[in-house]
Amino acid sequence: MVMKIILDCDPGHDDAVAMLLACQHLEVLGITTVSGNVPLERTTENALKVVELGGIKVPVVRGAHRPLVREPHHALDIHGRSGLDGPELPQPVTPLHGQHAVEFIIDTVLATDEVRLVPTGPLTNIALALRLEPRLAKRVPEISLMGGSLTFGNRTAAAEFNIYADPEAAQVVFTSGIPIKMSGLNLTHQAGVGRSEIAQLRQLGNRTGTVVAAMLEFAVGAYAQVYDQDYYPLHDPCAVAALIDPSLIQFQPYFVQVMLEGPARGMTLCDQRRRGAPYWQEPNAQVGIKLDRKRFFDLLIDTLRQYP
Repeated sequence: MVMKIILDCDPGHDDAVAMLLACQHLEVLGITTVSGNVPLERTTENALKVVELGGIKVPVVRGAHRPLVREPHHALDIHGRSGLDGPELPQPVTPLHGQHAVEFIIDTVLATDEVRLVPTGPLTNIALALRLEPRLAKRVPEISLMGGSLTFGNRTAAAEFNIYADPEAAQVVFTSGIPIKMSGLNLTHQAGVGRSEIAQLRQLGNRTGTVVAAMLEFAVGAYAQVYDQDYYPLHDPCAVAALIDPSLIQFQPYFVQVMLEGPARGMTLCDQRRRGAPYWQEPNAQVGIKLDRKRFFDLLIDTLRQYP
C-alpha cells in the first residue's frame, strides 16, 4: 500500500525537489503552503510552478501568511526574491484549491486513515491544525519534518531556519505526542549537492532535470556567498526520503525541547544523556543521524529521470 501524505512546504529550491520526489513515490493528497523561505504569495506560486513543471495532479492549498506570534522571517539571501531564483519558469495557470491549508489538513486527516504529515517549512499550518482540532494528535500516525538540528544552526549559531521562523509552532508540534522523525541540519548537510550532482541532472536530458539543475546551481552559489561552502544541502528531500525508504537514514530517539527566547531562540535542544540522568525525559522524536548518501542520490536521480 502506498503511503498517504500531506506535504506542507515553503518552496524554496529544496522544497521543489522534495515535491518532485514525493509525488513519484507517495500518495500526495495535497501540497499545502506556508510563509517561510519567501512570503506566502511566492511560496504558493512556486508550488504551482513545480506541479506544472512535473505534470503533477495534486491540489495546492494556500496556508498561513505569518507565524503564530512573531513577525515573518524569510531567507531571500538563499532562495532569491522569487524563492526559486535560477531558472525561468512560466506563470502558473493551475487554480488553487478553495480551502485554507489548515482546514484542508483537518478535513483530510479526519476523513482518511493513516495520513502522515511532511512539513518542510515553518510548522505554522501544522500547529494551527492541532490547536483547532485536537483529535488530529490521535489520527496522524507520524510527522516526518525537516527542521532543527542535533548540533549546529544555520539562521543563527543555535537555530535552523524553519524552527527559528516559528518556534511557538514548533513547540506545539514537538509536544503533540505524535511520533516525529526529525531531519535536521546535522543530517541534511550529508545530502550536499555540488557541481558533479548538478552535471548528472543536466545529463538526464529532460526539462525537469535541466530546471532542477538551474535551481540548484543558483542555490549552490548563494550558499557559497552566505556560508562560504561549496555545496547546497538538500534539506527537505531528506524528510521525504525518510518515508520512501526508511533504511536510507539512521535515527536515534531524543527528547527535543524547542527554545523560545534569547540567543537560543529556535534551537532544538536534544537531550543526548543516558536514561536516568537528572531531569531526563522520555524521547519525543526520532532524530536523523546518518544518511546513506549514495543511495539517497541514486533515488533522487532515478526519480527525476521519470519526469518530462
